[in-house]
Amino acid sequence: VQLQASGGGLVQAGGCLKLSCAVSGSIFSFVSLGWYRQAPGQERELAALITSGGSAVYADSVKGRFTISKDDAKKTVYLQMSSLKPDDTAVYYCKLYRGSATYWGQGTEVTVSS
Repeated sequence: VQLQASGGGLVQAGGCLKLSCAVSGSIFSFVSLGWYRQAPGQERELAALITSGGSAVYADSVKGRFTISKDDAKKTVYLQMSSLKPDDTAVYYCKLYRGSATYWGQGTEVTVSS
């Protein structure tokens, strides 16, 4: 199972970015997918998660600004980020949950300048 994250970059505060994570080597049904982030010197934390049924949960810090979605046909999960703040600067990782197994993608770096 491989997860390939992309879409990171440098953006000004108040701007938007959309991250993508393409999944290969795994069925896409009956999986949950999450976006985590790790800021410099901080622990990795959950930003958003979407279940196989499409239900989404968000960290309080991103609620109302980030939207997680998925395209089952493309086996891709997205994270639309709006109203970005310097505190959103981090490496963003996607994660797949299938039963008791979990898989991580490589990170994509997001830098928000003030």
